[in-house]
Amino acid sequence: MSVDESQEHGTGSSPGRRRPPAGHLDGQWEGLAEQARALAEGEVTATALVRRSLERIAATQDTVNAFRRVRTEAAQAEAAEADRRLAAGERLPLLGVPVAVKDDTDVAGEPTAFGCAGEFPPKREDAEVVRRLRAAGAVIVGKTNACELGQWPFTEGPAFGDTRNPWNLAHTPGGSSGGSAAAVAAGLVPAALGTDGAGSVRIPAAWSHLVGIKPQRGRISTWPDAEAFQGITGIGPLARTVEDAALLLDLASGNHAGDLHRPPAIAARAAAGRDPGRLRIALSWKTATTFTRTPLHPDVRAAVTAVARTLAGLGHLVEEAEPDYGLVGLAFVPRATAGVGEWAARVPDPRLLDPRTQSAARLGRLLGGPPLRRARAAEERQRRRIGALFGRYDVLLTPTTATPPPRIGTLAGLSGWETDKAMIAACPYAWPWNVLGWPGISVPAGFSAHGLPLGAQLLGPAHGEPRLISLAAQLQDALRWHERRPGDRPAPSAGEGGPGGR
Repeated sequence: MSVDESQEHGTGSSPGRRRPPAGHLDGQWEGLAEQARALAEGEVTATALVRRSLERIAATQDTVNAFRRVRTEAAQAEAAEADRRLAAGERLPLLGVPVAVKDDTDVAGEPTAFGCAGEFPPKREDAEVVRRLRAAGAVIVGKTNACELGQWPFTEGPAFGDTRNPWNLAHTPGGSSGGSAAAVAAGLVPAALGTDGAGSVRIPAAWSHLVGIKPQRGRISTWPDAEAFQGITGIGPLARTVEDAALLLDLASGNHAGDLHRPPAIAARAAAGRDPGRLRIALSWKTATTFTRTPLHPDVRAAVTAVARTLAGLGHLVEEAEPDYGLVGLAFVPRATAGVGEWAARVPDPRLLDPRTQSAARLGRLLGGPPLRRARAAEERQRRRIGALFGRYDVLLTPTTATPPPRIGTLAGLSGWETDKAMIAACPYAWPWNVLGWPGISVPAGFSAHGLPLGAQLLGPAHGEPRLISLAAQLQDALRWHERRPGDRPAPSAGEGGPGGR
């Protein structure tokens, strides 16, 4: 099926970029770039911004529960120091701006529990990405919740409770970067970092009405790990706008000398201000083979079809075409479970791990020899097979998830195999790009019939972030998703699971 280029937003001429005008601080929802500008121009102090962020975090911990660790005293001291530096005339891209990182990312003086129970020692040094954020002037207000070792598309666990979706507290914001997504969606911070090993930035972006970028492998350093989860996991930004996500990506990017993957630099924020040109976009509903049922929810199909029609109306060629995924899942499982096993070996008391985690770690140890080596050796063949699509098209458009966000607790009491089946059914579209190491962006695609956020995914070949970012920014100009906030529309009652109540 070809999507009619004449529908919706105008003619088939080359699409143009329209940069939204700068506004003033409105009290809660100003973004990363706007806060940075206001600080640099003396409209607000870092002390005031950080104090407001900390107050919002405290006010929502009993409901949204976005944070595992809150750096109340340290963040206030860092904000005061930022104000002294600003007053002395120093200017840095994020000097005094509050941001958050996920609880798998080391912050000096704080434990890194990655969703696990137990007493973890404080880290002596910042991760490389945190060092880079600090070098840009950011104030790290805290570490956000993640499910245990990042394995599932929900953010719940006995170590920290349930992290809830600001759009509807009866539902999950997704996972595993659900705390970061919830923190941004609730207006607690203007942007945050997450990590993505099977969609863990893009899934919560979709289910929390955010922009989430999974960059090229190695774009953001994972040091002190030379690579994370056998190369399938990377760090990426979550924000309400493309510009803010691109800004955070630029400032977090770069490498440590020990990194295994060191892609060439890009200029993400500049790409957000450029016309993407007229692109060839493949719309795909196909999922990689998983040997389980992955039905697509009709609300998701309708939302992504509407995005495709918007792109066609903006002048792009959009038509249905499917990548050849082959058996890419056979390369994913050994790498993912080996990564779980490596992380599980770090926890102070493995007996406290979820039985599903213990099972995955055992499988990872079993597959950690020849199967893992074969899985990694197959990557280049998989890139050639799946990447053949990009000889005919510039961008691949898919749903980010197959369903709206499930209700809290939907997966909590399931066995390991039942959890895997439910997870694959809800989120079958994101993980192949982790095997390839290529970039992808989830953008808001509207809401389900019950008011739950949905997402569309823009995927590209190696080092393709600039094109994806330009296209996402153009979509934002057309759809204005950043103007919608939790509370703008009546939320379903707590008893209404709706189509997401799987």
